Amino acid sequence: MSSSSAPASNAASGVPAASSAAPVVSVRGLVKNYGEVQALRGVDFDVPAGSVLGFLGPNGAGKTTAIKILCGYLAADAGTVTVCGLNVASHALQVKQRIGYLPENNPVYTDMRVEDFLRFAARARRLRGKAVQQGIDRVVVQTGLAEVYRRSVGQCSKGFRQRVGLAQALIHDPELLVLDEPTNGLDPLQVVEMRALIRELGQTKTVMITSHVLPEIEALADNVVLIHQGEKVADGPLETIAAEHGGRLPARCTIACSEEQLQELLKDCQATFLDQRHASFASAFEQVQSAMVEVDGPEGLAALAKTAAAKGYPILELTPMGGSLESLFQSLRSGGQT
Repeated sequence: MSSSSAPASNAASGVPAASSAAPVVSVRGLVKNYGEVQALRGVDFDVPAGSVLGFLGPNGAGKTTAIKILCGYLAADAGTVTVCGLNVASHALQVKQRIGYLPENNPVYTDMRVEDFLRFAARARRLRGKAVQQGIDRVVVQTGLAEVYRRSVGQCSKGFRQRVGLAQALIHDPELLVLDEPTNGLDPLQVVEMRALIRELGQTKTVMITSHVLPEIEALADNVVLIHQGEKVADGPLETIAAEHGGRLPARCTIACSEEQLQELLKDCQATFLDQRHASFASAFEQVQSAMVEVDGPEGLAALAKTAAAKGYPILELTPMGGSLESLFQSLRSGGQT
């Protein structure tokens, strides 16, 4: 059996196999204080096996503190955290063998070549012999690093450095992948590429992502845990949370139509629109008249799409809008929270 597979790694480490029915991560009553500052105030949540969980909240909400405790880098003041059935406080080393962690500050050595850094990371993860090169070969393919494999990490673009950081988190084939703000500082194209890579990894691993960017979590997560000022304020699918608490998740649509056609479309459509603007749209083939419309929630989008399709107006672009996270949190804090 290949030593780069998860079962082999677990057997070699002597860590018992986790039950598939149990959550990969279970957090109960998590508390952490920094002096008089309460970073976490009794947080509870689970991460089901095989899921992608978005750990969402504004900057300073306590996301990174919770992640560091989960990964064994900080001690909690109260509460328990288990990973694959193991208590982090009493089995820190065994837990770390199960986790691949990419911190917000990417832990790469810029003066090393990519291949040398990955070899170092593999040995630090206690891979030996053929398992080292097998692990390197696997993560180079998984993260698309072949073209920079022999390049210095410092000579790589920010996007490729993030991929190198992700590769070191995957080198030992962990059961849980923890990513803290994985697209922070990337340009738009790099963000798209990183999200696609994470989405692919989420098909075979349990993934936990922290972010304060709502579209990021919408694009990647099956479920979300929202925290604010160290407290959990919601837990479940993002659309369900928004609907239950009156929050809105708007989208911006660009539709191929003239200004006159736009007015006819809006008259016939029963959706509630937040804004209406006419713009010119340049496609890759020709100049196309288009209208940009901001739609409130999935019901508005469905009504708009149905009406536009009936009139033969193609939707050229659909973009989930940022900027609604704070309004959602305000709704959560004021709408029945005690």
